Amino acid sequence: MMRKSVHTKDYAAFLELLIEIRHRVGITQAQLGQQLPFEQPAISKIERGERRVDVIELKMVCDSLGIKLHDFIAELEERLSKHD
Repeated sequence: MMRKSVHTKDYAAFLELLIEIRHRVGITQAQLGQQLPFEQPAISKIERGERRVDVIELKMVCDSLGIKLHDFIAELEERLSKHD
């Protein structure tokens, strides 16, 4: 049986990058939650891997963090290639 993607090294790298970019931008989970249709508790669950984020939500998060979705994906791809 295949394990869920949230329990993989790749998903951990995804979450690490998401958190790193939020820190780089210098905003808190609460501040990010104020810009989104889901609030701080959901941001916390996403960052802990307890709540999955779909591609539309990821785009909203990226927009709120001031990063283009394709730039986020490119940076993630680069990190994932280093894991291989």
